[in-house]
Formats: sequence, structure tokens, C-alpha cells
Amino acid sequence: MGIETHNQQRIHTYFFPFMAHGHMLPIVDMANLFASRGQHTTIVTTPLNAPEFSHTIQRTQVCGTKIDVKTIKFPSVEAGLPEGCENLDGVKSKDMMDKFIKAIRLLQQPLEQLPREHCPDCLVADIFFPWATDVANKFGIPRLLFHGTSFFSLCASECIRLYEPHKKLSSDYEPFVIPNFPDSIELTRAKLPEYLRCDNETDLTKLICDSKESELRSYGIIVNSFYELEPAYADHYRNVLKRRAWHIGPVSLCNRDIEDKAKRGKKPAIDEHECLKWLDSKEPNSVIYISFGSIARFNSSQLREIALALVASGHQFVWVIRRLEDEKDEEGFLPDGFEKRMEGKGLIIREWAPQLLILDHRAVGAFLTHCGWNSTLEGICAGVPMVTWPVAAEQFYNEKFITHVLRTGVRVGARRWVGFQEGGGCDVGKEAIKKAICEVMEGEGAESIRNKAKALAAMARKAIEEGGSSYCDLNALIEEFGALKAAREARKDPSVECAK
Repeated sequence: MGIETHNQQRIHTYFFPFMAHGHMLPIVDMANLFASRGQHTTIVTTPLNAPEFSHTIQRTQVCGTKIDVKTIKFPSVEAGLPEGCENLDGVKSKDMMDKFIKAIRLLQQPLEQLPREHCPDCLVADIFFPWATDVANKFGIPRLLFHGTSFFSLCASECIRLYEPHKKLSSDYEPFVIPNFPDSIELTRAKLPEYLRCDNETDLTKLICDSKESELRSYGIIVNSFYELEPAYADHYRNVLKRRAWHIGPVSLCNRDIEDKAKRGKKPAIDEHECLKWLDSKEPNSVIYISFGSIARFNSSQLREIALALVASGHQFVWVIRRLEDEKDEEGFLPDGFEKRMEGKGLIIREWAPQLLILDHRAVGAFLTHCGWNSTLEGICAGVPMVTWPVAAEQFYNEKFITHVLRTGVRVGARRWVGFQEGGGCDVGKEAIKKAICEVMEGEGAESIRNKAKALAAMARKAIEEGGSSYCDLNALIEEFGALKAAREARKDPSVECAK
């Protein structure tokens, strides 16, 4: 991936990910990329989250680079959470979410202590730490913001926030076109995030509003994407919406061998060799992979509809199942005898799977996804067509990007934003699920979709190689921050509180 060139000044960057796997994984990959360019990188996290990326830390040492880890105490008890609840995985209700947000706000003071001891040159902090901009300003260093989504989604969110087209509608399901947007994209109010739809201010909507305000005061934004994937939206974000932004992705491609892919994130519920052995026995493009990310949960009735659709489709599958916490019946949500009948045809993995490893396997012909950006980009990198089923966050924007801009996926027909803790209801029946799966796997346009997906995968890999668009943007970012560091050192500003 290249080591720093002799004309680059080495910079020390703090990476501070939000305590959720979908946010931690790309930031850890990002830290790995910076370290591979010879830069000094430190990940800031809490004690119980640090072990989640210990494998990456060990691997960088083997490869001759180094990532430091600094831990700060997570104020679970102070915020009213159970001791040990340090990750969004452990948040099971709206009340717990409010307390988790309170704990997030209490992290500002412990974060401020670290630069006094080990002065960084830059702070890359997650969108959900709005006060991180104030911390960076206090120490005279730039703060880069990490959203964890695409340029398309960033543009859609900002254009809807600025022009408020959803407030002029007569119903939640009346369509509107996103204003001042590169493409004609229709949405409905029912598909928008809660903070845009609801007038009442919750702790979460207040956090998001604070984050939007701090974004405007930050130095810029670092984006896990590549220019060739969404050139119109990268240009729109930077030139029309006037935001400083650097695309350095897809960052997951820094995981190059089987071990890196298998051990990224939490420990999988299946041995990677067992998983690969099962996939090796299947024909190319014959398996559909189904996963809804690390947070989304469906209730039993919806999971049952998915199971019935899989039987009716006749396609082989790998299905990662995560159920609602309060549903105790371990097997009751599946049709009678489902697992027995599906032996050899379907592989069920509970809770956590080695997703990169599975998606990259030749047997996988499609990906039924919740359209979280990490999963979306990982599917793009694997050259796999998608069946789209958004649940929450910005996922309906990502679905539009997949189905209307890239044209590499087919919708199941989810109609409303439901939130992660709601369980998704039973909004999509087996016939709609079966139809979407069959259309992507064997439909009239399946070959065209697959060819487009493969072409995007080739572009993704080219973008991160030497001379590629993301490789060059990362170089430009490191050089700019090196110049800022040199200017600060030349001034020797006495107001900066970092230890010298």
C-alpha cells in the first residue's frame, strides 16, 4: 500500500470511532491505511471495545507498521447504564439509547486529557461526537469528521435539510424529488430518518442536530468511498455544497488475506474454514448471502417470511440471523423442520459472520442487505449484485444509490423507516422477498446487473492502488496536514495546550 514518501512530514493522527461495530470497523481500517503510509496513528476507545480490533493491531506489527491504542473510561454507571455497556450492541431500548447518548456526551472531558500528554496533529472523530470539534480547536489541531456513509447520502441528507421538501406533503407516502440534486431521485417522508420526520426533540435528534452544527465548524470530512463510484456526488458535495472532503476508500480492501477478513470485528459464530468448505462445495454465483448488519433486528414473524421466501425461491443461501432480545424461543420463528430440510442447501449463522470472506467467495451470487454503507461498499468491492431492504439511518438513501444510480440491485419493497430497536415489524411478505431474490439471481436483467457489479469491483481495487483516486486523495490529505503541522511548529503558538 506504500510507505510515506521522503517529502511528507510524518503526522500523528488520533482516530476516535463511535462505539458501534459499523463505525469502529471502517475507522480501524482507516487507521491501518494511515499507518501503512508511515504515519503515526493512535486509536482512542474504551476498555471493553479495544479487544474488538486487537487482531488488526497485531497484524500491523507483523507487517512492520504500528497502531497505538489509548483507552478512556466509558461512563456507563454515571449515565445510568449497566456496568460494561460500552457498545451500541448492548442498547436494547429507547431508554437505554438516551442513557448511551448521555454517556457519549460525558466522554469529552476524558478525551481532552489525552492531547495534554500525547499531542496529535489531527483528530479524526465520528459524527456522533459533536464536541470533538471543540476539543480539537482547544489544542490548535484540525478535526476531521467521519460520517461512515457515501457522498450520495451526504448530499441527499444536506439537500433535504436545506430545502425541506418533505414538509410540503399531504401524506407520509406521497413522493417528492430531492431538490438541487445531480439526479432525479424520488423519496417519501416515510423513508426519511426520524430526526427529519418528527418535530419533537429527543436526545438522539438533539445529538444529530448538534453533529450537523459541529460539522460546519470542522476542518473537513473523510469519506469511505472512491471517486469513480459517485463522481457527480463527490463533485456536488465539494463544489456546490462547499465542503472540504477526501475520499480514501474502500477502506475494507486493506484486509487482503483470509485471516484478516475472517478476524475483522467480533469473533464469528462459525469457523472460517468450515464456512469456506461449505461455500467451496457450491457452484459459482449459486448462493445468496443474507445479512442485516450488526444492529438491525427483525421480529419472529418477519424472519419467518424470509425463511418461507428462501424455500420458495429454491436458491441456496447463507443467512446471518439476529433476533429481538425479548423473543426467547430459539427456533420458533422458523417454519417447522426448516433447518433440517435446508441442510446442505442453506447455512444459518447466528449473530456474527465473516462477511468479507463470504462476499468475496465465487459461490456468492447476490447479497440481501439492509443497505448500511459498510455492507453496501463491501458488496460493491466483491462485485456482488444486491437485494435491498433498508431499515433505518440513511439506508433508504443508499438503496436509491444502488438501484437508481449504480443499477446493481433490486428492492424487496420496504416502505418505511422503522429504527433499529423496533424490530422491523413484518412489512415485507414472502412473495415480495422471493421475487426480488429470483430477479437478481436468475431474472432477465440478472446478467447485466452482475456485469455492472463486477466492473465496479475492478474500479474499487484500482482506486486504492498506487496512482488510484483514493490513494492520491489520501496522499493529498497527509501532505496538507503535514504542511499544517509545519506551520504550527513554525509559529510555536503558546496558546496550544498540548504537551511538548
